[in-house]
Amino acid sequence: MTNRRTRPAPRPPEGTPPPAELARQARAVLADAVRVARWASPSPRGGKSHIGPGRDGALSAAAARQAASELGLTPAQVRAGWDRARLAGLIELHGDRARPGWRLRAWDRDDAAVLRGWVALFDAWSIVHPAPEGITGTSVAEVVEALPQVLSLLQLSAGPVQVPALLDLLEQRVVELREERCEVPYDSQPLPAPAAPGAPLSLLLDWALEGQAAVGALTLGPGLATLTALGNWAVWVKLEQICVAAQSPAGNIEQSAEDMLRGCARLTPGPARAEYRAWLAARTVSSAVTELLEAARGEDALLRGLAFDALRVVGAPAESGVRAAADDGSLRPYALLWLAEYEGADPEDVHEILTREESTWLWVDTAAAVADHGDVELLVRHLDAAVQSTVPALLDEVRAVGHPRTVQVLVALAAAHPDPALAKAMRRAAFQVHTGGV
Repeated sequence: MTNRRTRPAPRPPEGTPPPAELARQARAVLADAVRVARWASPSPRGGKSHIGPGRDGALSAAAARQAASELGLTPAQVRAGWDRARLAGLIELHGDRARPGWRLRAWDRDDAAVLRGWVALFDAWSIVHPAPEGITGTSVAEVVEALPQVLSLLQLSAGPVQVPALLDLLEQRVVELREERCEVPYDSQPLPAPAAPGAPLSLLLDWALEGQAAVGALTLGPGLATLTALGNWAVWVKLEQICVAAQSPAGNIEQSAEDMLRGCARLTPGPARAEYRAWLAARTVSSAVTELLEAARGEDALLRGLAFDALRVVGAPAESGVRAAADDGSLRPYALLWLAEYEGADPEDVHEILTREESTWLWVDTAAAVADHGDVELLVRHLDAAVQSTVPALLDEVRAVGHPRTVQVLVALAAAHPDPALAKAMRRAAFQVHTGGV
């Protein structure tokens, strides 16, 4: 077991409102999004959704007009509310159907769910408030990556900060980012001349500050920016996540997905999820999902299960990647279970969506993880988890399913099982798989 000191629960900065008050403020920011999400969702009695999402999940013009009429909003407000509802996890799209996300169902009673939904919106500020036209994607990406330092300065200042001071910091951070990328001339060819100093960054800083204001993270005055209570709390949460990861045994924040998952292998579910969140906070969602799925494709079956546990923490942004992974034979059972849970299936019934062959493949994969990382008793108890009612039926189907670790699993079970007859049957089955016999 990994030994870890119990870290006392960190306390937010002095003056931070209690969670109930923060949740009240978050509900106010997302009030229109909640109204649109509830309007768009199917009725509790099983009725169809009011809407058919348009291209790329956008709300169709007809639906926007209908919602505007029924909710007393403008079509622009409805579209903005729809986009925020999707980003905050209040509504989920499944094909051409909209359904309420779990956060919407918990919205009125669960302050933690509300705050998580608002943080998801906070993380997506650059989508809520698109960048000005005519600016290169690279410049926009640099500012998005540098903005956490700007927000940290605002938090440390604990009050209004002049925009020129924020611009100075932004310029310094962008220079550092370019140096970290080693932007040097190649083959003696000079780099393109940079744009006029200060001009694009000042424009992009204004955009970034307006974007943060749009999600309720800060307020803007004449030449000044100030974090709101929500913004101050969110920056503190992000910094705490980084500190927790930095203090983990493996230094998970700087590790690859594979090494991070190995570092979490001996943790109980709660601490493991905290590590996943901290690791995810230091990366873009797309790169984190890609790296986790790549780790899941490796030879270590334990990492496969842990990778999908981490993807559960990612939530909705991982859906497209997991759906694509369902076409990969080694990941298919894990992906199907993830998608069933994501779509609201009862946890006790979720395994019913797997075919018998997929369930058997998953049983072998889990047994491989136990054989590699667990103990003898756990491996023997794993026999009870098989869908087959008898050991002979299990052995027949295990041999047919074609898992690459079948031989090792059967040999390990034969060595561990106390019943000599069953152990002999498993050794025989292992030999037949190894030699290609029947």
